Amino acid sequence: MSELETMTYERDGRIARITLDRPARGNGITFAMPDELAACVERANLDPGVHVIALA
Repeated sequence: MSELETMTYERDGRIARITLDRPARGNGITFAMPDELAACVERANLDPGVHVIALA
């Protein structure tokens, strides 16, 4: 996955955590966010160790 600019992805055990990371803009949605979110969800879906995706 390419470098994320508007969110972070981390895995903790069976949980994949996707966190919006634009605090200066109140985590407002950008044109890049849907693509980045889709890439993060795909990454979690392809990981057999992930059972939960948490979006914050």
